[in-house]
Amino acid sequence: MWHYFPGQYMPSYQVNRALTQAHYGGGEFAEILEVASKIDPNNRESYNEAWLEMGNPVYELAEDFEKNGNFISARRTYLRAFNYLRSAEFFMNLNHEKKIPTYLKAREAFLRAIKYFDEKVLQVEVPFEGSFLPGYLFKPAGVKNPPMMIMFGGLDSLAEELYFGIGQHLNERGIALLAMDGPGQGAALRLNNIHTRHDYNVAGTAVLDWSIENLKEEIAVDRIGIGAVSMGGYMAARCAAFEPRFKVCMVYGAVWSYYDVWAGRPDSHPLAEIVQHIVGAPDMTETRKRLEGFTLENGVAEKISMPTYILHGEDDKQNFVEHAYNLEKHLTCEHKLEVIPTGESGSQHCQIDDFTKTFNMYDWIAKRL
Repeated sequence: MWHYFPGQYMPSYQVNRALTQAHYGGGEFAEILEVASKIDPNNRESYNEAWLEMGNPVYELAEDFEKNGNFISARRTYLRAFNYLRSAEFFMNLNHEKKIPTYLKAREAFLRAIKYFDEKVLQVEVPFEGSFLPGYLFKPAGVKNPPMMIMFGGLDSLAEELYFGIGQHLNERGIALLAMDGPGQGAALRLNNIHTRHDYNVAGTAVLDWSIENLKEEIAVDRIGIGAVSMGGYMAARCAAFEPRFKVCMVYGAVWSYYDVWAGRPDSHPLAEIVQHIVGAPDMTETRKRLEGFTLENGVAEKISMPTYILHGEDDKQNFVEHAYNLEKHLTCEHKLEVIPTGESGSQHCQIDDFTKTFNMYDWIAKRL
């Protein structure tokens, strides 16, 4: 992976993340590099402010396009604004006065953008334990009752982000995407205060049941798969293990044990406050205790019955490749493990340095849905 900040993995990873998403409407290369030039990698607040300084004026530009009836330009510009503001919010401290306002503005940018999509995007709210999980249905153009993938992101990520790459590649292959904020993610966490849980299959089954009941006119309800990315590699596998009605499982970045991931990380890790937030714990000691149940050990992986694709980068510095090998070793279903080898683009965490390395996965999923 190219390091904009030599020797500084996390801020460099986030710059690569935005650059890759720019291919799908989530940014403009020159704007992203301008943001990066203003970031001091040793000063988290400079990271937040640099993205805000780009996101806010781009949002205003989108508003001007919209007011003047230039809706295509507005759509593209709101999408850039969303991703810049999402990037700004990501590393803000939980008590940062701008965190929730920035999240709400990012979400509003995305909502304004999808009004002008050629294919209507359906906003959904899946009832869940006295509240709801929000999401979006992205359908392929010209396909009646397509198969569908239900997908969650990772850690506290946003459902909206799944559009930039994943959604477009699935739609190109005639597959609808139901992008969801699950427990511990997006609006489910930030607005509805729903924390993550080791039995993520409860959420997966709730979304599946809701889809079968409410999307009969939109998709083929007998051809629904499950997938997730990053920490979601655990979530997708867990959902698949306890919900045999899913037709296929897509593990986009494997997680054998999320407890093991954090057992070896210091409390000062850049993502520590975020993982503490998603589980709702007061400190990292309690966080690690709550993560003990986030594992595919003890026969969980063996319960997965549907065709399963695992994609992982050999140079993944967040969830080491051993997680993928452990999962593959315990699968008894039809499955495919693809590891992008060291030295190739795409060998980093969730192929953030080269999304073209995900093509095999989408093709494999399409043939089985």
